Amino acid sequence: MCDDKQSRRVVGGSTAGWSRGQEFGEGVRRLAPLWVGIAPFGMIYGVMAVECGLAPWQAQAMSSLVFAGSSQIVLCQLLAGNAPLVVIFLTVGVINLRHVLYSASLAPVLKSLPWWWKVSLAYFLTDEAYATTLGRMLRTDTGNAGRDAGGGVSADGREGRDFRHWYLLGGGVALWVCWQVSTLAGILLGRGIPPEWGLDFAIPLTFIAIVVPRVKSRADWAAVAVSGVAALVFATLPFKLSLIVATVLGVGAGVVLSRGKVVGA
Repeated sequence: MCDDKQSRRVVGGSTAGWSRGQEFGEGVRRLAPLWVGIAPFGMIYGVMAVECGLAPWQAQAMSSLVFAGSSQIVLCQLLAGNAPLVVIFLTVGVINLRHVLYSASLAPVLKSLPWWWKVSLAYFLTDEAYATTLGRMLRTDTGNAGRDAGGGVSADGREGRDFRHWYLLGGGVALWVCWQVSTLAGILLGRGIPPEWGLDFAIPLTFIAIVVPRVKSRADWAAVAVSGVAALVFATLPFKLSLIVATVLGVGAGVVLSRGKVVGA
């Protein structure tokens, strides 16, 4: 019989023959280090949610049901500024459009899963979980090459299953737990958090850490530069409309350069 180390052998930099539990545990292990950056973010949201008028149970429920840090922060800012519901829904919707792209890139790997698996993974899919697990999710040298995440027949005709979706689930659950606990801490501590902790600075730092590693092409740089300049130029617009304008202009710049590269290729 093969021992646990043999069953978790590494093939080409990835794992082969991992069980559901091993995949789930590895997902948790990979995302756990991010708790250091996520926890202050969650605490800030908890404080902001209460200060903008939400009851503690409403603030916690939003973290449990919505589970989208940037959207929750922006929503609190808009509520504090008495923004109309239309602006709130539109802004949050635009911010979350990126998840459509995330899902589209993972769809080929997860296509054979039952609908309830897809819904569950969509719920737990965040920026951090996507960025950290994408490499493994899209690999074909996992020892289960030729099979979809829901199971099937491998390239050599042998029956087998691929449990990479448990890896994604483990990473998502790890972040979810951290987000709930940190939100609760922010709600309970409230104004008791010393300002010298500088937790508010964790928000831009978190976004910088997420964005910078992904900026590689000219189109990426254009999107970042245009959206950044637009956010400053239109900062005086009411109801945080500068967020929508900056997002639209940034995405537009990136798309234009991407298409130009394809045409010129």
